[in-house]
Amino acid sequence: MSEHRRHQGTVVIAVILAGVLFDMGRAAETSSRRILVCGARTAIVEIDRAHPEGKVEWSYPSSSREGWVLPGGNVLLALSASDTTPKGAAVEVVPGGKESDGTPIANKIVWRYDGTQAEVNSVQKTAEGTYVITEAGPNPRLLELDAAGGIVNEFALNCQKANAHMQSRMARKQTDGTFLVPHLLDFAVVRYDRKGKEISRFDTHVTGEPAVNSWPFTAIALADGGILVGLTNGNRVIEFDPQGKVRWQITSDDVGGIINDACGVQRLPSGNTMITSYHIGQGGVRLLEITPEKKLVWTWKADVPAVHHFQVLAIDGKALENSSLR
Repeated sequence: MSEHRRHQGTVVIAVILAGVLFDMGRAAETSSRRILVCGARTAIVEIDRAHPEGKVEWSYPSSSREGWVLPGGNVLLALSASDTTPKGAAVEVVPGGKESDGTPIANKIVWRYDGTQAEVNSVQKTAEGTYVITEAGPNPRLLELDAAGGIVNEFALNCQKANAHMQSRMARKQTDGTFLVPHLLDFAVVRYDRKGKEISRFDTHVTGEPAVNSWPFTAIALADGGILVGLTNGNRVIEFDPQGKVRWQITSDDVGGIINDACGVQRLPSGNTMITSYHIGQGGVRLLEITPEKKLVWTWKADVPAVHHFQVLAIDGKALENSSLR
C-alpha cells in the first residue's frame, strides 16, 4: 500500500501501521504534533512516527464543536447537541487520569452552560475569566458569562434566521473588547462592539466564482488588523488585509485536492497555517500544515474520526508559545 512520491525532488515515504496511513509530509521539517481534536471524537493526541494514528493521552465522552486546553491544564469545550446535551452545551473540565497505583480519576466539570435554543457553536475563555459563547436558533445571540453562570453581556447576532445551523461559528472576543463572529450563510465575518453594534463586515464571497459556497467558519484577527478565515465548503483559507482585500489564500487545488471542508484553522508561531479537512480530503487527510509560500510540510492521514476543530499544543515536544490564533 505504501508508495514513494516525489515533490520538488524530495522523496516522501508513507508509513503504514495496522491499516492506518500516516504521511510525514512533503519535505517535513518537524515530525510530531500534540493536538486537541474536536468532532465526533474529543481527545488530546500525540502524533509521531511511532504513533501515526495518534496516541490518545486524554479523551472526553461527548462530541464537540471546538475546544481549548487552558493555561492551567483544564479543557474548555463546546459540546454538540446530543441526548445528554439536547441544545448543546459548554463545559470546563479538569481532565481525569490515573493515580500512581493505576486507579482511574474521573473528569470533573467545574463550569457548565446548557444551551437554550438549537446549538452552542463556540466557546472562548477570556483573560478576565469570562466565557464567550454563541447560541444558534430562533434568536441567535452572543453571551458573555461569569464563573457563576451570570450574564455579563448579551446581544443579538445580525445574521439570517432561516437556518439555525448555519448562523455562526467560532466567535472570539478581542483584546479591545470587540467581538469577531463568522456568519456562514451570510458570507460575512462581522466585528461587533460590546453592545452588538456592527463595526465592520468582511465579505467572504469569492470574486468571480459566485457558485463557491465560501462560508466563513473560523476567523482569526491578526496583529496588523488583517483576518485569516477558513471557508468551509469553499475548500480554502483566505487572509484579508485590514481593508478587506484578499492578500493571501490557499485552495484545495493548490495542494492536490486534499482540503475538503476547511473548518478549523490555526496560525502557528512559525507563520505556517494548520487546516482541518473536515469532510476528509483526498487520501484521508484529516489535518495539513502549509507555509506562507504554500508549501505543504505536514499532513495527518489516519483511520480516525474527522476533525471539526482543533488546537495544536506542541510541535516536536515544545509547547507553543501562542496557541490562541485559532
